[in-house]
Amino acid sequence: MEIERIGLSLARRIALAAQGFGRSRPEAPDIGHLRRTIERVQLHQIDSVNVLSRAHYLPAFSRLGAYDRADLDSLSWGPKRQRKLFEYWAHEASLLPFAVHPLLRWRMASADRGESGWGRMRVYATERRTEAMALLERLREEGPLAASDFETHKGQSGWWEWSDTKRALEWLFWAGHITTASRRRGFERVYDLTERVLPEAVLAVPTPSDADAHRALIERAARAHGIATDRELRDYFRQSPEQARPAIAALAEEGVLVPVSIEGKRHAWLHREARRPRRIEARALLAPFDPLIWERDRTERLFGFHYRIEIYVPAEKRRHGYYVLPFLLGDRLAARVDLKTDRAASRLIVQSVHLEADAPLHTREALSAELEEMARWLGLDGVHLAVSPALRT
Repeated sequence: MEIERIGLSLARRIALAAQGFGRSRPEAPDIGHLRRTIERVQLHQIDSVNVLSRAHYLPAFSRLGAYDRADLDSLSWGPKRQRKLFEYWAHEASLLPFAVHPLLRWRMASADRGESGWGRMRVYATERRTEAMALLERLREEGPLAASDFETHKGQSGWWEWSDTKRALEWLFWAGHITTASRRRGFERVYDLTERVLPEAVLAVPTPSDADAHRALIERAARAHGIATDRELRDYFRQSPEQARPAIAALAEEGVLVPVSIEGKRHAWLHREARRPRRIEARALLAPFDPLIWERDRTERLFGFHYRIEIYVPAEKRRHGYYVLPFLLGDRLAARVDLKTDRAASRLIVQSVHLEADAPLHTREALSAELEEMARWLGLDGVHLAVSPALRT
């Protein structure tokens, strides 16, 4: 069979359409629009950085415009009858639709056996399991608790300075014994027994075989990508080559994945239901953890856009800024903008702007409009440009 050759511009449009770009934003985005958006992209990645807005809020804004963030809170951490999402490790820490829960139970079982999860957590599956089970029993008796509720001293704090208690709780989380009941001020995770948080109907769904789960995850990744390589498909839910390879082969045999070649890349897969728009009309600021761009090599290949988040780079070595968002215009990444929310002054601060060499002539105007839209969505009074006008690089 002859392999179809897909040009780079069409591959870009397919990828954008699969991610929910190219359609007009709704005039008044509601919770239904939000749920459909999450179903399309499969997950919203969680990150602790709050210099602009929590990362999990941003992908929906990029696609829908000014939706109500309280709707996402309700779907994620609201009353049990309102919840439609749960927290777990997917691409990274993520919010996911309930339908994905059975498909990730193999990962929970692996963590329960001490075969996966971060190294210093795995000990709680074996020789220190009794300690973790004691924490589980306390949750069972006392109800939802955060790591700080267990601590008798505050000698350790912060994301990278976990205490033994925090590690044990996170192992219980990886292993599926507990999940996130809510988030406190400061975004601290509050844990509870999984069966008390997730609806009974979700937990009652039969656990698929590992092979079926991996095939379903790859199919979801393929829908979200539209067009992708083997590596990109397995990266979406962090599957290993050994897990993904037979799943991809099975989906190809079924005709769900169609082999193609992309300009500049020898081999890729096209989901059989992927749209092929003739053009894309889009205007969006993209979080560093947006599914469209989190695989940096793919971003560079499809868009010719070399992008690295520079949060962990010393200030004097940063090229573009601290929290830099690529700006999508049409089917191009036309600029990058370093943004910060000044909550005290109620301003969205633009710390730097860099236009790409091939940015359309109306990029500045479109970017200005999107920044104003973002400021309104965040409940800020306006946009403050802290630097000289955008440079063309």
